[in-house]
Amino acid sequence: MLSRAVSRPFLRLQPFTVSLGLFALGAVPDAWAKDDYEYPHAHEPIGTVEQIYEGTMLPDLAVSTYRNIDRLFPTRTIDGSDHPYALPKAPRQLDNVHFTYEGKKYDLFDYVAVDSITAMLVIKDGKVAYETYQRGNTDRTRWMSMSMAKSVTSTLAAVALHDGAIKSLDDAVVDYVPRLKGSAYEGVTIRNVLTMTSGVKWSEAFTDPSSDRRALLRAQIAQTPGAAMTLMASLPKAAEPGTVNNYSTGETQVLEEVIRSAVKMPLSDYLEQKIWRPFGMEHDAKWWLDSPNGQEIGGSGISATLRDFGRFGLFFMNGGKIAGQSILPQGWVQEATAPTVLKDGSPLNYGYMWWPGRTEASIKDGAYSAIGMQGQNIYINPTHNVVIVTFGDQPKPLRRNLIAPLAFFDAVVAALD
Repeated sequence: MLSRAVSRPFLRLQPFTVSLGLFALGAVPDAWAKDDYEYPHAHEPIGTVEQIYEGTMLPDLAVSTYRNIDRLFPTRTIDGSDHPYALPKAPRQLDNVHFTYEGKKYDLFDYVAVDSITAMLVIKDGKVAYETYQRGNTDRTRWMSMSMAKSVTSTLAAVALHDGAIKSLDDAVVDYVPRLKGSAYEGVTIRNVLTMTSGVKWSEAFTDPSSDRRALLRAQIAQTPGAAMTLMASLPKAAEPGTVNNYSTGETQVLEEVIRSAVKMPLSDYLEQKIWRPFGMEHDAKWWLDSPNGQEIGGSGISATLRDFGRFGLFFMNGGKIAGQSILPQGWVQEATAPTVLKDGSPLNYGYMWWPGRTEASIKDGAYSAIGMQGQNIYINPTHNVVIVTFGDQPKPLRRNLIAPLAFFDAVVAALD
């Protein structure tokens, strides 16, 4: 299947980020997606992708960059639906929330200010109980997903499994990605990749230029087809598969390759065909590519509106049902979002690229989250039928929240109950 052209020309070339060769390789599209003509932030100044990962942008530049990440790399457009999923206003609105965290009292306004939240949506029983946009964001603002994209990618793996394109989670990765044959990924299963227990050595240190995460970023910056898998194939083995969990964005890129190979189309197209349009996402989204007209960055780089991320949360919480029929394997949501175990039976508080709850209340409710650095969250509480989405512009990519999001989310759920 031929892929659609990437979404927009770059509005400003970033130092060291892209080369003039991108345009020769076809980064300029034939046509722009419908939302691009009216995107409210298209002409704002932006920083570079290196500044994002180094944490070296002042707040105003960070905000304009995070809502324009599709200008940092070529992207593929995920078309919105002509019939958006309705999100009516809840009859009971969330006014304020009071809670205690680490012995100190806070409220909703503290959380938004202290954790640098630029937009937040609270959905209760399918209706909007709270919605706010800060720092010039609007309901048409596309914001970066960061690692929330990992949960989207793992969900597409589930759809491929349901479709029969992926036969089993216990299939060998190299059966789908021959490029990795003879590498440390020999003997690694799709399930190992989903739980980040491949045993392949990896350093996820965002701000360390010598880390594997930054090496993957440099491969993306190079915009050379296949550069990411060249890096992944070069990594050494550190442990037996299934014995050690090591958080790795590289694992998600491997999963992207598995899915693309299985379904014979780009992940953006698969997401659009299976979820985005059928479920009723309102606006076009974008997804970073490894090269012009290339492959999606499986662990990052989706930009979408607040409400559409909220709709994705509803889709997943409700078992992946579209028109009354689930497009996910039976029991997937519970399996993918619950703590798993390592080969020796040791507990692992990580699912299939979803984060299970860690507080007493969230564990009791079976809550889980898609989490991205710098304040991005899709929190889902199936017991109380609540979805919370936050966009953040925290200055450093270090997963340092001054107020733990789960403490606030627990308080929101309690206030709405």
